[in-house]
Order: sequence, then C-alpha cells, then structure tokens
Amino acid sequence: MRQGRTLWAAAAAVALAGAVRSAEPGFTRLFDGKNLDAFLLVGVTPATYSLEAGEIRCSGKPNGYFATKRSYRNYVLRFEWKYAKPEALERDADFGGNSGLLLHITGEHKVWPKCVEVQLFNRDAGNILGLSGGKARAKKDSVAQESAIRPVGQWNRVEVRSKDGEIVCRINGLVVCEASSEELREGQIGWQSEGAEVHFRNLEIRELP
Repeated sequence: MRQGRTLWAAAAAVALAGAVRSAEPGFTRLFDGKNLDAFLLVGVTPATYSLEAGEIRCSGKPNGYFATKRSYRNYVLRFEWKYAKPEALERDADFGGNSGLLLHITGEHKVWPKCVEVQLFNRDAGNILGLSGGKARAKKDSVAQESAIRPVGQWNRVEVRSKDGEIVCRINGLVVCEASSEELREGQIGWQSEGAEVHFRNLEIRELP
C-alpha cells in the first residue's frame, strides 16, 4: 500500500511539473502560483479567481481583469490559456467563450480600458484590435488561426512580441496576427474576465532593449 501511494505521488509530481514550467532563461515569472498580490484587480474581486495547481482559474464573472502593476514597452510575453469545456458542448463552433489579453493599458482603469486587445474569444483567438478608443492596424492570417486554435478544454500557448508599437501574436507556434499602433506602445498588461470560465498558467515576460 505504501509503495502504491509513493508511485501515485511521484506520478502526480511529474504531471504537475510538466504542466507548470519554470520560467525559461531570460524570462521573468509574472505569477508566483500563490496569490494575486502582484496584480491590480479591476471590476473583479478575489472571489472571481481560484488558484490551483499553479493556475489562475477565472470564473468569468463579473466582467473585469487582473493587470500587472508595472508598465511594459518592448517585450516578449508568454502564457497558456484554456476554457473550461461545458459538459453539453457538442461542437466547438457553438462555443462562445470570451476573454482577452489587454496590452498597453492607458489612462483610467475601467471596464474596459483604452488599450490594444489580443482576442482570446474562442472563435477569433489571436486577432488584434483597438479597445475603447485605442487604435491598431492589424493583419490576421485566418488560415493559420484556424490551424492554431486547439479544441475547447485544451491548453493553448500564446506568445506576443511587442517592439516599439509593432505587435506579433503567435498561438501554438503559428503567427496568427501582426499589428501596429502608433499611439499605444507602452502600458500595463491585463487578462480579461468576460463571461466564461477560463484558466491561465505559465505567465512570463522577457523585456527587450
């Protein structure tokens, strides 16, 4: 019996280690896995989130976001996200889960702030647009987007590179959208709560010169 428990514990540890990675060389972990003290909560409360297995699990209610307290300009940002799959869901095309990555938040924190948004809306993930008066010119690769997004309930990895107003979004290694913003080149970074249960993990950033 003791041996069985030991093997189970070892297997669980390996599984967890595979899911929650250490920050890659040159990257800084944004979430310590313990609490949200490093972030501002806007329109939401701590009850919106549960922290389990190194993940930030967002209920999606109410609308709002958690954001870095620091502003960033030139950087590579990486994280993973997935939606909780509804039991009754038969086709991913019918799933309307919504969230988003808010870049270069400017001015007043509110729902929703002026910024550049990288969509995490399940049907349009990776697309880039201006929000609340923010302006961005974007070119989306719809073919790459369709190939990149994994089925509902599976983890997706996002990489966003921002350099002097030029933004490139990759999902699971594929370039989905490229955009530029002359106005919004620097600011805080936020992750939306917008109606659907969504999980985030492995939030990390590498600043660029």
